[in-house]
Formats: sequence, structure tokens, C-alpha cells
Amino acid sequence: MKKYELGEPRADGLRQIRALVDVRPGVAAGDLGGWIEDERNLSHAGAAWVYDAAQVSGDAQVSGDAQVFGAARVFGAVRVYGAAQVSGAAWVYDAAQVFGAAWVYGAARVYGDARVYGAARVSGAAHLS
Repeated sequence: MKKYELGEPRADGLRQIRALVDVRPGVAAGDLGGWIEDERNLSHAGAAWVYDAAQVSGDAQVSGDAQVFGAARVFGAVRVYGAAQVSGAAWVYDAAQVFGAAWVYGAARVYGDARVYGAARVSGAAHLS
């Protein structure tokens, strides 16, 4: 069963999501979410969600109970899953992975083949590759 639908594409090809069902606490049916390029970017299973002005594109995948919010950008061949969070103005790109209960936030950049997992926190202006 689908948990969201895609709106019309804007100039950059991204589409805003809208919940079709209650996804998780704070995300009810009818609520607008963030921006994704394609359904491959956000799993219909689990409670994963993209909020606010956050963007997920390319071959990036958000799944499980993961959350992407704020003005965060997730792109490339990235995987964000488990209970991981990417927020603020953080960027996760290339083939990086954020999983477990890890959190990337602030203006942090995680890229290359970097793995952030467990209870790790990457924040501020940190760059991890």
C-alpha cells in the first residue's frame, strides 16, 4: 500500500510528497512533506519520511524509520535507513550511508563512501568522507 503520493514536478524535477495515510506521529493523511525526485527515493514501507524543504534525489533511498528534514539534501547513491536522521542544512551525498540511530545535522557534509551509524552524531561544519 502506498503511504504517499507525488505532486507535480517543479522546474528541477523534484515533487512534493503528500501523505495518503498516517505515517508516524506528527504526519497524518493529507499532510505535505518534503521533496523527492522519484518514488525510489522514499520507501512506502515503514515510517520513513521527508519533511519541510528537505530534498532527496538521484539514486538516494530513505527507508525504515529514517527522517530527513529542515533544508537537508540527500543525493547520489546514498542510503539513509533505520532510525537515522539528516536535518538542518546537512548534505549527504555520493555513496555515503547513514543508519542505525545516527544523526547528521547542522551544516555537516557526509560524502564519498562514508558510513555514519550506531548513535554517532556528525554536526556543525564537519566534513566526513
